[in-house]
Amino acid sequence: MISILFGGAVSMVLTLLGTRWAITLLAKRGYGQEIRDDGPTSHKTKRGTPTMGGTVFILATIIGYIAAKLFTMTPPSASAVLVLFLFAGMGAVGFLDDFIKIFRQRSLGLRSKAKLAGQTMIAVVFAVLALQFPDDRGQRPASPFISFIRDIGWLELPAILVIIWILLLIAGMSNGVNLADGLDGLATGASMMVFGAYTLICIWQFNQSCTTNPGTRCYEVRDPHDLAVVAASLTGALFGFLWWNASPAKIFMGDTGSLSLGGALSGMAVMTRTELLVLLLGGLFVIVTASVILQVGYFKLTHGKRLFRMAPLHHHFEMLGWEQVNVVIRFWIIQGLCVVIGLGIFYAEWVTG
Repeated sequence: MISILFGGAVSMVLTLLGTRWAITLLAKRGYGQEIRDDGPTSHKTKRGTPTMGGTVFILATIIGYIAAKLFTMTPPSASAVLVLFLFAGMGAVGFLDDFIKIFRQRSLGLRSKAKLAGQTMIAVVFAVLALQFPDDRGQRPASPFISFIRDIGWLELPAILVIIWILLLIAGMSNGVNLADGLDGLATGASMMVFGAYTLICIWQFNQSCTTNPGTRCYEVRDPHDLAVVAASLTGALFGFLWWNASPAKIFMGDTGSLSLGGALSGMAVMTRTELLVLLLGGLFVIVTASVILQVGYFKLTHGKRLFRMAPLHHHFEMLGWEQVNVVIRFWIIQGLCVVIGLGIFYAEWVTG
């Protein structure tokens, strides 16, 4: 438990202090956000706000995890290292996207095919490696079964389909967080709630692990305690970053941050055997993604009509006249309800057996 608290505390302090330094550095070098021409007109005032802030909480999370390992003198686990690899790898793709936007002074960065190729390469490497590294009990970081709260016994997939399933999960969650990152603090606060939930889930799985507490209700997760350290480090890092990213934002996370958070979220789902539960825990990201899909589908079916005034969904409410802060807080409430319901289902499954 000490390493979990220590990792979260170190990460939070690093982002609280490091983000202020990053704002000064990025502003000095002119690394400011470009705004979409077709976005809400109220966002024009945000042009030039320092971006690529995701680099701060990526580094803070990794340093927080390493600090926790050094503090407790325990070796890193395969599961934790793979989640951090996915987290940093997706962040690297986002960093390239952000850098091109800044360098070319446009709101579009990497071409869609290049961006997808980068995400796919990182996701496939993660998926392949996650099916390796069995422990003393033969337990691997990832499972060949599709999972909800545990592995679903009748949904075993061959290795190639497991890789495709993990790839789809990573692509869906990373782009979901990316779409939600449109208002000051929205994606940061929502992600912080989900990783906070995963900290609790991993602690519970560690206490009820089949390695130490075998029985019908135990959890077959390879490294639950170390995954809790990663989740706590992410939560702490986002907590500190939100201080500067809340409205009015002094810095944006950029695609560097949003893609990395989506990667870490899907990585945690794979490692903790909660692949379908993450769709509820990260319910806000699913809703926002669905709003874009519905908007595009409705536009094509009706030959030009729109279901929402603007997609993603948070921009629709802005166009209705809601203040940005009101949209963010109400969406946080929705995300909080999703997390509470998800945790409730997770615990209820254990109670009922």
